[in-house]
Amino acid sequence: MSGIGTGYDLSTTTYSPDGKVFQVDYACKAVDNGGLCLGIKCKDGVVLGVEKLLPFKMLVPGSNRRIAAVDRHAGMAGTGLAPDVRQIINRARSECSGYLSFYGDRVPAQILADRMAHYLHMFTLYWSVRPFGASTLLAVKDFDGYSLYLLEPGGECQRYFGTAVGKGRQNAKNEIEKLKMAEMTCEEGVKALARIVYATHDEKDKDFECELSWICDASGGEFRRVPKALADEAIALAVAALDSDDMDQ
Repeated sequence: MSGIGTGYDLSTTTYSPDGKVFQVDYACKAVDNGGLCLGIKCKDGVVLGVEKLLPFKMLVPGSNRRIAAVDRHAGMAGTGLAPDVRQIINRARSECSGYLSFYGDRVPAQILADRMAHYLHMFTLYWSVRPFGASTLLAVKDFDGYSLYLLEPGGECQRYFGTAVGKGRQNAKNEIEKLKMAEMTCEEGVKALARIVYATHDEKDKDFECELSWICDASGGEFRRVPKALADEAIALAVAALDSDDMDQ
């Protein structure tokens, strides 16, 4: 009975006999069904990318973005349930503005990541709420340089050099591990992420958009979208590489 969650998945306050909280597992499953979300820390900043799946052809291009700034020095990319991603981003913005109002300075990366992890974890402690069905990547610049964090539905928070979540995450992680991130510039990182998004895309899925943002020396230490010219070039190179691989096969 414990293996299938019967009787133990009705609340986040109930553990199964084998120590699982099934509601958190189900939230992680919602993340796995979302588009790929990945990020890498290069020598001069952090680059985030998202494979935004398009369920309808009539959607306006560029709308309902999965990457957003939460402050001038921080930004988030998320996957999973879109409304949950939006709520997490709004909470991060509140944390940033509250810290600035109280302390008169921008919130450091570790403090922002910890506060967001505590917020996500709170939704696993009460029977009247459900865990967020979304995972987010947090990119921040502070006095310690550039940082990349992964926030998961259960409240786990880890700092990474590079990682991926969502559909096709394992293949993306394998590709990220091959990169020499400590030697790469963010401009090179943008092209690498675009290539990984297109290479790992499941052909069974519908159309998608590749969103790219960064926070780096080239952006003046502020979280911004990758310039359109560079993003278009990266996507064109990714498509060309994909077509070349198909011809070789």
